[in-house]
Amino acid sequence: MQVTSTGIAVALAVVVALSILFFGPRVFAPFETQSTETATTTLQMGTSTESTTMDTSSMTAAPISGPLPTELTGTDVVVGTGAEATSGKTVTVNYVGMLPDGTVFDASANHGTTGFSFPLGAGRVIKGWDVGVAGMKVGGKRHLIIPPDLAYGNQAVGGVIPANATLIFDIELLNVQ
Repeated sequence: MQVTSTGIAVALAVVVALSILFFGPRVFAPFETQSTETATTTLQMGTSTESTTMDTSSMTAAPISGPLPTELTGTDVVVGTGAEATSGKTVTVNYVGMLPDGTVFDASANHGTTGFSFPLGAGRVIKGWDVGVAGMKVGGKRHLIIPPDLAYGNQAVGGVIPANATLIFDIELLNVQ
């Protein structure tokens, strides 16, 4: 059996759809800020080898009002203290994915595992993740607003994510290998 990026994308879409169907919509409280330092970041590449954990049970979805950005934006809610994530490394993250109206469509906590792992920069996830996670430091938490062209474009996913949707993710970098 040969693993392809299309097969992985389809499998991820099925997992998202089934988890939403099984677990239903979930509302989480905002990230607990462990640092008073908040910064909007220019997204870059780096390396990391440390790990931490995030409690996603306290996160909430908040709708975005006003016009949506046409470019990827990332705001560091907490700046990590570990090394940075770089392309080619396998990263592990906790995340909550939302639509602009605040609807949560997926969260790593819904899958019963500690974090979600993927090879950074390999095209195994939406491009907004490959670009948006790069440069994070382990322990960091980042709020990403991903425009449709860096997400699923004109494709609807699993009956939950509409075509041409801007996606919002709260991501915490747990580990880099």
